[in-house]
Amino acid sequence: MLRFKISPIITLNARNFATKSYQNAVSLYLERARLIDKIRIILRSNSQNSLASILNHPSLDTFVVANALNSAPSPHSALSLIETLKTIPHFTHNQNTLHALAKILAKSGQIGKLKALVNGINSGKFRNVARVSFMDQMKLYASANDLESVLSVWHEWKLSQKPPNVESYNIIMSLCAQTGKDYEAVKTFSRMIDEGQIPNCRTYTVIIEHLVKSGNLNPAMEIFTILPSMKVKVKRTLRQYMILVEAFCGINQFDVVKTLLDEMQVDGILPTRRVLSSLQKMHDAGFVEETLELIKEMSPDERIQNVTLSDDNDDDVDDEDVDKVKVKFKLRPWFDPRILASSLRFWRSEEVSTLENAKFIWTTHLISKMIRSFTSADSAWEFFNWVANQKGFTHDAHTISKIITKLALEGRVDFVQQLIPKIKSENIQLSCNTVKTVIDYYGISHNGEAALRIFQDLNTLCGNLSKKSLLSLYSSLLTTLGKCKMGCEVLDTLDEMILSGVVPEIQTFCKLMHWFGVEGDVKTVQRLFWMVKQSGLQPDSDMFKILICVYCKLNRVALGFRAFEDMKSYDLMFDVSTKSLLVKSLWKEGKLREAAYVEEESIEMNDDLMSVDLQRVYGVYYDSFSITNDKKDLCEIESLNT
Repeated sequence: MLRFKISPIITLNARNFATKSYQNAVSLYLERARLIDKIRIILRSNSQNSLASILNHPSLDTFVVANALNSAPSPHSALSLIETLKTIPHFTHNQNTLHALAKILAKSGQIGKLKALVNGINSGKFRNVARVSFMDQMKLYASANDLESVLSVWHEWKLSQKPPNVESYNIIMSLCAQTGKDYEAVKTFSRMIDEGQIPNCRTYTVIIEHLVKSGNLNPAMEIFTILPSMKVKVKRTLRQYMILVEAFCGINQFDVVKTLLDEMQVDGILPTRRVLSSLQKMHDAGFVEETLELIKEMSPDERIQNVTLSDDNDDDVDDEDVDKVKVKFKLRPWFDPRILASSLRFWRSEEVSTLENAKFIWTTHLISKMIRSFTSADSAWEFFNWVANQKGFTHDAHTISKIITKLALEGRVDFVQQLIPKIKSENIQLSCNTVKTVIDYYGISHNGEAALRIFQDLNTLCGNLSKKSLLSLYSSLLTTLGKCKMGCEVLDTLDEMILSGVVPEIQTFCKLMHWFGVEGDVKTVQRLFWMVKQSGLQPDSDMFKILICVYCKLNRVALGFRAFEDMKSYDLMFDVSTKSLLVKSLWKEGKLREAAYVEEESIEMNDDLMSVDLQRVYGVYYDSFSITNDKKDLCEIESLNT
């Protein structure tokens, strides 16, 4: 008889499958992982008898089934697993398995069955199973390319007490883009903004992907370039980078790809295997130095073997199915860093010993995922130190970046300080974005002194930095010091910054003026406003709004009125709420003529003005398509048939 031999990331003895009265969390994880891999390999062999035999295993539970369904090779094989489960008397579906089934029905385009399942869950047919949320319903129907149902759910959501969120608009935009409805995608983005939603990084991912797929690579790159300089900072994501790298490699614009790879390094983002073929093409075109190390990191680790079958005994497989499963699959072992990290959250010696005996092959990607998955900085730190002593692995800039940001997020300055000497002694250079993130997190935990110490080590931690990177880091430091109410340090840092030839952005000045205004320090607010003008920057509407609000709330209304007149000289307008505050403050002090003047001069103002940044993005997006305005707005109609 055949026995499954799984010798990739983990090597397990058969007796690990013996039923035990007690298992530590890591042992349970490993047992489940092996059973999931058995099901995965059988689903690829189309052997129903062997599948039924494995599903009768006493360790089978909803966790195993849900993950086996999610990793099935096709919707058809996943549905065959569902059918076979009907013959297993001890198995009962729960929320996770039913939601996994819903995803399978969506991917296979079985809309009728999907709707029946969703309606059954939401009507209470299944005990202890929560309703399928509006968001999850939209995701399911989008996966099935059913725009009609997506819009139906969206309109139902709008009628409920909680209005749809940004992600709901993203789903509609993405599905419209996938189905060639260019106008509808652009219009949905416009409506999102009009209805007061703030686009997030996924919104821009949808836009960039839409532009790339429609052949508009330069507009896609233009929007990608805009993101870091927007007032509401938008983080550029791995997916955005991957879309653009693949696209520009595809048209042999390798200089653009080189720029993208350099910016990825600055942002501390490691490419995934998805772009391996693109980078290989770039390498073959002569860009050896730029790609060699990345290709090496992304290439499959030869130490990690595929799931294989051997000629040993295994009671889970019937003799009659031997020939059907005597195949070697190129199948990597199942792995869930979130669950394994959860199993190690208490970092008990028994569980750590089990982990060590499992003989995992630790890689940079694997370690990074594990560190990110720990919910506790203490457990992540224990794991980080433990894995450093495992054979065949050495920490690099990527894993150190992950742990240092994890520690900073939870305010563990003590652990970060222990790590800094190691970084220095081993000449490991962190990305600018990693150090920026640490400084930002110190602002959340009010560790301004620690942020200053990190900033003082910039040259050692990051090496030579461009003026653009220095601007970003100085801005983060000023923001953190402001949050920590370290006024003197803010002004000292600001002077140092300007003397070094780095001029703060308008947004940074706005934040500082707001914080000093909250503290009642009018003189510093005025000094900052003077510095803006001296630096050659032009104050914007947001800055004047902050200035006027500070003056009014500190009973310096005359200064507020003077700021209003100054604002007019820049041909700027503020919003209705700021105008209302200024008018009321002027009335309160008996300055009726000035109040009437403000009312008269600002009658055309509107709270719903689209920001300059969003106008620019919308303009690039809109102009990339030949659009006529004679089409219906999908968000205004409940059915495509109407």
